[in-house]
Amino acid sequence: MYYFLEGTVEYLQPTQCVLNVNGVGWQLQISVFTFEKLVVGQKFRLFTHLIVREDAHVLYGFLSESEREIFQQLISVSGVGANTARLILSHLRVDELVEVIASGNVNRLKAVKGIGAKTAERLIIDLRDKVASITENYAVKSTTSNTKAAKDALSALEVLGYPRPVASKVVDKIVQENPFLDVESIIKLALKNL
Repeated sequence: MYYFLEGTVEYLQPTQCVLNVNGVGWQLQISVFTFEKLVVGQKFRLFTHLIVREDAHVLYGFLSESEREIFQQLISVSGVGANTARLILSHLRVDELVEVIASGNVNRLKAVKGIGAKTAERLIIDLRDKVASITENYAVKSTTSNTKAAKDALSALEVLGYPRPVASKVVDKIVQENPFLDVESIIKLALKNL
């Protein structure tokens, strides 16, 4: 229903944030890895997934399309609800989860609170063929989606006197972690890391 929301982070906790989109505060449930990358007062795009229950509508937010799609695959497995899927994504990054599922590493999945041996095995069996295609589908998008903003940020950092090779490494890392930042946000984060 809602593909993504883009706005300023107004409130942030390890499990949720409030994103101000044109004066409307959207409360989103997030993973720990998303929490670590968000900054209050800065603009972000979060890809969303809405869970409608009898007693509540819960909106989940993700920094990347691949994280959202993995979440959707996780909740499609019998015995795995939205909170368990969020816990899994708070324990393992998307690339780690893909590797764990592809290699059949039951013990690594069992390390996540609420995941027993049977659920871990079911996750591996149900998702082994599906998860590899998810990262392949979005790898190209994430590397090319914000090239112009990255180039503009790099140029601005050079004007400020930072050497191109050093600034380039920092900007590349920032864009890789959050490919949908605007130029201003990339520059702010880069200045904190230089």
